This record gives sequence, C-alpha cells and structure tokens, in this order.
Amino acid sequence: MEAQDHWERSSGEEISDGEVNFRDTNDVCDDDDLYYTSGSGCPSKLQFRRDVSKARWNQKMRVAEVLEKKGKMWTTTGIVRGGRTYCFLEETLFLAEIGAMRLVDDSDTCLTLKDIYEKVAEGNIGCCYDFFQVYKQLKSLGYIVGRHGVPWTFRSSKSTSASHSLKEEDSIVELFSNMRVNESLRPSFDVYHPNSRFRKSAPGDPSFVLCLASGSPPSKAEIQVLEKQCNGIPLKFCDIEHGRISFFSFDEVELPVLP
Repeated sequence: MEAQDHWERSSGEEISDGEVNFRDTNDVCDDDDLYYTSGSGCPSKLQFRRDVSKARWNQKMRVAEVLEKKGKMWTTTGIVRGGRTYCFLEETLFLAEIGAMRLVDDSDTCLTLKDIYEKVAEGNIGCCYDFFQVYKQLKSLGYIVGRHGVPWTFRSSKSTSASHSLKEEDSIVELFSNMRVNESLRPSFDVYHPNSRFRKSAPGDPSFVLCLASGSPPSKAEIQVLEKQCNGIPLKFCDIEHGRISFFSFDEVELPVLP
C-alpha cells in the first residue's frame, strides 16, 4: 500500500465579498459602526455593521474574553469555560477584520488591527500568520473551525468564586503549553461542514482534521502517525506557497503484483 503520488488540491484564491455567507450587507449603521477590514493586512474596505461584539484581551491567558455578544456567529466561534466565552488569536483577528468585534485592553482602550497583527507576528500565542490565513479561508467558505483537540465547552458548575475563576484561567493557559506553532507538520484544526444545528455542547466528530504542511508533502510514515492521532477521522493537509492556499489529501492505492 502506497500513498498516492498526486495531490488532490483545491484553490485558495481570494473569496469575493458576495461569497462570504456571514456578512450582512443590509445593516444600516451610524458613523460609529464603520470598521475597516482587509485581507492583506492593510485597511482597504469599509464594512457596515449595526451589531458589534466587544472583547477584552487577557495577556496572561493569551485569549480575548468576550464581554458583549452580538450576532449569530457565537454559536460556532469561541470556546466556553465557566459560562464565559473566549476567542483564540486567529478568531479575534478574523472577527476584527470583518468588523464584527471590537477588542480592548485592560484600560478599555480600543486595539487597532495593527495591534492585533503584531500579536500574530510574535508567533508565541499559538498562532502565526499562515495559521490565521488558513483559518480565515475556511471560515470564509462557511466551515465551522476550532483548534484541534480543544473542547468547545466543558460541563462545569456556574460558580463565580475566585478559586473557580482561577481554575478556568489555568485550564486555558495550559492549552498553550503543548502548542508548538512553528512545528512543520501537526494537526491544527478540527473542521465541520456548515451546519445550522451545530451546538458547542454536542459538536460530534469533525468532518476532517486539517494539518498545516510546509514545503514538501508529508512522508507515508508521518501520515500514518497523524492518522493514529486522529482516531479514524479523515485527515487533510494544507500548504501555503507565495500566499496561495491549497488543500489536499492522500488516498491509499494497491499496486498490482507483477508476474
């Protein structure tokens, strides 16, 4: 049994505004509701939104704690711990880019897109720019995307005691201890097909697990190791080259036995 030599690839071309199914172009807004968005890192287009969520960046936990939820995207965005919703850096930047969330610091000062890009550039918060680009591409196509192996929610008491809050913080901080964002091949995202009935409390198995692959395609031995880690869930790979995102997978084929 050998891995098929050719890649099943799909184009990662830029998605037009009309194809992004979660953008509401019918919103009427005031001047305060104008947000710049960009796919290249520089403000390029105004997005009009009436309902804008608010979150505060927690430097210790390295996530954004959502303070005000607006819109329907929260059914498929963010993890829930102790009744609170937190966004990883890729989720935070994506929502900021499309004008769906305003991020503030501890002093309630609004952070700009440049501030958030700088956090991504640090590369030590479980997210690099390639990681974000893949997340953005999948979300723009309508998929439900979460970090691999990170539960959407935990069943826990609704206690608001200080000890409970500290325990929740420690559990999130611990998520980063085993994240090696610079690792060349690793399961990165659990990806679900678009599903209006998706629930964080009962998400089910993902449609596939996506691994970021840089440079040459993975070896057969590497694929077998990753398949064991994924427990039978379909495995796909993603490569970014010169800004172009490509998705591919491997099939097993049986070569004929020569006489």
